[in-house]
Amino acid sequence: MTFPQLIDGKAIAAQIYEELRPRVASLVAQGFQPGLAVILVGENPASQVYVRNKERACEKLGIRSFRYHLPEKTDLGELLSLIDTLNACAEVHGILVQLPLPPHIEERNVLYRISPEKDVDGFHPYNLGRLMVGDPVFLPCTPWGIQELLRRSGIEVEGKHVVIVGRSNIVGKPLAMMFVQKAKGANATVSICHTRTPDLAEHTKRADILVAACGSPRVITGNMVKEGAVVIDVGINRVGEKLVGDVDFDSVVGKVSYITPVPGGVGPMTVAMLMANTVKAAERFFARAGERKQ
Repeated sequence: MTFPQLIDGKAIAAQIYEELRPRVASLVAQGFQPGLAVILVGENPASQVYVRNKERACEKLGIRSFRYHLPEKTDLGELLSLIDTLNACAEVHGILVQLPLPPHIEERNVLYRISPEKDVDGFHPYNLGRLMVGDPVFLPCTPWGIQELLRRSGIEVEGKHVVIVGRSNIVGKPLAMMFVQKAKGANATVSICHTRTPDLAEHTKRADILVAACGSPRVITGNMVKEGAVVIDVGINRVGEKLVGDVDFDSVVGKVSYITPVPGGVGPMTVAMLMANTVKAAERFFARAGERKQ
């Protein structure tokens, strides 16, 4: 039995906050406070927790936080009108629409309406296209957080076989694109698996780095992981009163070299990278404002 190293997402997120603080302070000293607008539609309890976590992170860093909590029955037109207003607001440098949205609102229509310059979630097709060609502006927060977890833990990705279980537009697809880039922290061989993949274990057992992001509790078990692999668990699932990941931690932990816990692994990194994107968006806005004055 091996004794794996837990990858502490809270500790690494704290490092990132320390790096962001002087950047925020520099902007504030010049009379320019970064601002993040978060839109929440409906009463989803998990979404409300996520929004509070983001607001606390803003408060820690000195980022101004704007919350817009809309009723469940808000229609698409009202939501798009609010986004248009925020796109034009000079005090708002990042816009985040908390997902999931109520079933009657098409997420794609909403995400596409956010200005690419304020798309701190990195979900707009413009920003995903920039990622695709290796020239990113805003990286999607959870994939970027995973990349930073590995980098800051001293885990080499180059030349490794990364297997991602999950093909969402939020995690699986953009993460695969990041890892195949000809870039630092990348240069991996990547396989994407999903619900239609026959014999999933055949693929996961080949992974040097296995990322579970399929949204199914404890679907990755010990017999699906090779000895010494690195396992990144993106899942957050409530089973009874307990939060568990997509990985069956107890059966996997004795085989791997590194593993992220749930909670406390990838989750804190997602918020930290959102803050990093917001600060970057504010810096870009400030630089453009300075150019216009010249």
